[in-house]
Amino acid sequence: MVLAKVVTTALWGLEAVPVQVEVDVANGLPSYDLVGLPSISTKESRERVRSAIRNSGFDFPLKRITINLAPADLRKEGPSFDLPIAIGILAATEQIPAEKVANIAWSGELSLDGGIRGVHGVLAMAEAIRELSMNEGLDYLLAVPPENELEARMMLRERVWPVESIRSIADTLAGEAGPGADEGDKEETMTVNQFPFNDLEALTLAVGDSPASQDDPDLIEVKGHAMAKRALEVAAAGGHHLMLIGPPGSGKTMLSRCLPSILPSMSLEECLEVTRVYSIAGLLGKGQYLISKRPFRAPHHTCSAIALVGGGRMANPGEISLAHRGVLFLDEMLEFSREALESLRQPLEDGLVTVSRVNATHSFPSQFMLVGSMNPWRFV
Repeated sequence: MVLAKVVTTALWGLEAVPVQVEVDVANGLPSYDLVGLPSISTKESRERVRSAIRNSGFDFPLKRITINLAPADLRKEGPSFDLPIAIGILAATEQIPAEKVANIAWSGELSLDGGIRGVHGVLAMAEAIRELSMNEGLDYLLAVPPENELEARMMLRERVWPVESIRSIADTLAGEAGPGADEGDKEETMTVNQFPFNDLEALTLAVGDSPASQDDPDLIEVKGHAMAKRALEVAAAGGHHLMLIGPPGSGKTMLSRCLPSILPSMSLEECLEVTRVYSIAGLLGKGQYLISKRPFRAPHHTCSAIALVGGGRMANPGEISLAHRGVLFLDEMLEFSREALESLRQPLEDGLVTVSRVNATHSFPSQFMLVGSMNPWRFV
């Protein structure tokens, strides 16, 4: 038995922080202790890891197992620690070669049969591993589920290893070459000092085409409404906020949904900003790795102030952050609570919202166009 150390990351707001998973397997009464400020969902990894290891054909040690997630003062949330914990246990019990996992970062949720499911926030994780490689002078390989592969490649290019199961990982590590051995023959490798793509065209050529998230309406399809369309054009040109007033059924919502179609295309930096928010919020569509269209968010008027600006126990991004670089549409704006509307004042001025909670303070981007609608009878 040896002390195994495995690298992974933990999400902290919109950032990812490198975390070291230390696994110690010692003689004594069988036990499983997970320390390092794990959340409830992270503590539940014990049963998933146990079943995944056994169903993959390995032996789960009936010994005293101690797992530390360092740094210990950082809250660990989510199931992405399943895979690094399982790899650490297998390395500590010498069922896989421990020396081959030293320069690999792991992230993934385990199924009971040993398969690996996708996780949230991989884009931020990949950026954290890229910075870690730059700081330590090592080219870390990031092992992620196949469904998160393209998202990770936007930051790490060829230094990404899609893994499907624990058994496939063990088989690859047992080989002489090991994972990523053929990457040296490729002309394009990871650069640790800058983002590996200069524009959207280069990113698309290297990673592939991102599927469209939705079929957005276009302003050219709208017939009539000359004055309203002119107002939309002026607002889009100057980045102004807009209020639409008209009777029910006159087309206020339709016109608002057409606004993103006349906004300028997002730059690469803006695409990455929006994609990071949606990735951490778990709102990327299946097979989608990059959001290249400006978002359009239309929360219901019963939306609370916390859901609008962000918050919760772990301070998740709210609707105004999900509308970053896009449009936030408040249908029947006066039906929203006064607290929710007043909470928009500072984000509209600063383009940033700071959410403070007992355990942390996070800042989320909130540069959006606000479009409201209401019925004219409100003035009567």
